[in-house]
Amino acid sequence: MATFAAVWEYEVAPAQAAAFERVYGADGDWAELFRRSPAYRGSLLVADRDRPGRYVVIDRFADEAGYRAALDADRAAYDALSAACEPLWLSETALAGPAAAT
Repeated sequence: MATFAAVWEYEVAPAQAAAFERVYGADGDWAELFRRSPAYRGSLLVADRDRPGRYVVIDRFADEAGYRAALDADRAAYDALSAACEPLWLSETALAGPAAAT
């Protein structure tokens, strides 16, 4: 079964690592928001063993249209969570998915 993945890289300060992992983990705030979408297939948070503070987040959806619909379904909640999470990381880079192409 094909899926669509939005992949993000984050640099996180050591003091924010635990909070970041709670919010971006498989049962975190982002996953809770995305679970409202029937297209959501799960999230994976990967910590880089060789570079402390570097994380990769993979959010999987049935397809790109499902991903876009999930973002648009509750844009206010998405934007509010995004703004609330900014203090948790030092940098955010889109590696794959629509945001990476822009």
